[in-house]
Amino acid sequence: MSIMSDYIEEAEAVLLHTYNRYQVVFDHGEGVYLYDLEGKKYLDFVSGIAVFALGYGVKEYNDAVKAQVDKLLHTSNYYYNVPAIEAAKGIKKISGMDRVFFTNSGAEAVEGAIKTARKYGFLKDGRTDHEIIAMEHSFHGRTMGALSVTGKRAYRDAFEPMIGNIRFAEYNDIDSVKACLNDKTIAILLETVQGEGGIHPADEAFLKELRKICDERDILLILDEIQCGMGRSGEYFAWQRYGVKPDVMTVAKALGCGVPVGAFLMTEKVGQASLVAGDHGTTYGGNPLAGAAICAVLKLFEEKHVLENVREVGAYLYDVLEGIKAEHSDIIDHRGVGLMQGLEFDHPVADIINKALDKGLVLINAGTNIIRFLPSLVISKKEVDDMAAILKECM
Repeated sequence: MSIMSDYIEEAEAVLLHTYNRYQVVFDHGEGVYLYDLEGKKYLDFVSGIAVFALGYGVKEYNDAVKAQVDKLLHTSNYYYNVPAIEAAKGIKKISGMDRVFFTNSGAEAVEGAIKTARKYGFLKDGRTDHEIIAMEHSFHGRTMGALSVTGKRAYRDAFEPMIGNIRFAEYNDIDSVKACLNDKTIAILLETVQGEGGIHPADEAFLKELRKICDERDILLILDEIQCGMGRSGEYFAWQRYGVKPDVMTVAKALGCGVPVGAFLMTEKVGQASLVAGDHGTTYGGNPLAGAAICAVLKLFEEKHVLENVREVGAYLYDVLEGIKAEHSDIIDHRGVGLMQGLEFDHPVADIINKALDKGLVLINAGTNIIRFLPSLVISKKEVDDMAAILKECM
């Protein structure tokens, strides 16, 4: 038995089995590479599911987090702290949104967005039967509210009843959305680029029509940018590619680049007509450690010209994957934006992903037949070539 096998066996004895984990124990990372307990090196094209945007072992980031650990970790939200204030100012600047609520995760951010919509509706007309339109094949999280707006029945069935008053429309199908609209509708919620659902970017015309509908009916457009946000599309937030600003937005993952943090943001109009003192809260959300991590991330994004790299290398990755698709008849589609792309096969991809892991390449799926590419946003063209060479071997 190897040391990794020993740890895997111990993990299966103590951890709740809610994940079918790959048979590897990662020990440390450097740049865009991970190393397992036995020293084997892996090119990482998952980045912790779009979390480690800056790569591993970034000294400036680590130093900022370490300094805050030595200074102050937590006080609760009954008091102000400077890192959270500076972080909120930074997010406001890059997003153009007005109000920020920090959470510990993306799912919690979605929960807050749902509560914001319901309170907005209640203050508007005093009713408590408002409905939210979400999208089929979407993924927003595993908590009960986030699960209620996740458009995959298999995820929801065992946990019914959900929170209720949720209708599901087809993504990129405006007629489907219009069929769900009624006088109870208070919000339309969707990922700007569907991630778990198969790497599907929103059509520009679809998003613009949703914005128009929300404006005409005084309902909220809520965009989930948890996976596709924080630079992954080549803009800080994917909706900025379309010029369609949401009323409420959720963000997490790369916002903290490893420190667990999320947020939901809203316009001043929504902030003045929704949640007030006592309506929502969190013990850990926006603590000084999280704030320091966010501030470091925002600073490094600018210093390292991350968005420019995503645009350049994302376009290169697109061309490389197009070339692979042209060579393999079992690949039926390729889609995505920036450094969030997917190859859809006519068969399950688990075998390819496992072979790649054996050869030192970390990949992940989206559904059973799609390989998802979510590398760190500082990846280079050479590392794209290295990935492609291993992927072709495995196919």
